[in-house]
Amino acid sequence: MDEPRKVQSVGKSRPTIEGAGVRLRRAFGYNEVPRFDPFLMLDDFHSDNPDDYLAGFPWHPHRGIETVTYMLGGNVEHGDSLGNKGVIGPGDLQWMTAGSGIIHQEMPQKTKGMLAGFQLWVNLPARQKMMGPRYRDIKASDPPVVTLQGGISVKVIAGEIGGAKGPVRDIVVEPQYLDVKVPVGKGFEHPIKTGHTAFAYVIEGEGRFEPGAKEAMGPEHIVLFGDGDSVSITALGAPLRFLLVSGRPLKEPVAWGGPIVMNTQEELRLAFDEYQRGTFLKHQ
Repeated sequence: MDEPRKVQSVGKSRPTIEGAGVRLRRAFGYNEVPRFDPFLMLDDFHSDNPDDYLAGFPWHPHRGIETVTYMLGGNVEHGDSLGNKGVIGPGDLQWMTAGSGIIHQEMPQKTKGMLAGFQLWVNLPARQKMMGPRYRDIKASDPPVVTLQGGISVKVIAGEIGGAKGPVRDIVVEPQYLDVKVPVGKGFEHPIKTGHTAFAYVIEGEGRFEPGAKEAMGPEHIVLFGDGDSVSITALGAPLRFLLVSGRPLKEPVAWGGPIVMNTQEELRLAFDEYQRGTFLKHQ
């Protein structure tokens, strides 16, 4: 790890309303393409007020992307056109590859306390936009949790650390997806492939996201790293918890319309035409 990455940009997630009226915070999205390539969007939802989330996300289509839902608290009921259905609860994940097309719903359930979690959208390359859709249900106990020197804890959803591999594998963009907890005053160093896009999103506490940085980042901040072969992150006045995500950029054109992301406007129009005509689903 000879070249720690420097912070390229910092932002704060913005209040947004999505679905049938769900209030959430968007860390990055449409306006940030292609800076986060291959990642398209990260939404942070957390509220103890059911009015903020009960409207949910009724049946809607996706094509050309993968959606990754990670729950920290509360429950979301889901169902899709492949026949998958169930509830994802605290610590659970759902990694859904829409590919050629899937129609699904995500309906948060009323809960005591905080409903909290994240949804990440990952782009698919042109050659796999129309692959068969698939669904991975990952229980809270599936990802290994690695304890590093200094009491640092890392939940490995995708990628590898300390010899432990996450349960999400064989994904096109070679993602790493880590949930990292760092005690006060401790530092976390981790290798990331040169050329891969990498970002961190702060959940709790505050930290310094490059060696010698003067500015501390707190909750709801998104940190996009420049290139290099590692990250070096230090917790400051409070224990730090953040998501660390990286992946191989696609460097392809993006044509994005709502829940569908293709490479050309013609492909986008075709997708919506097929949805209207009832020919959207290619694999059922």
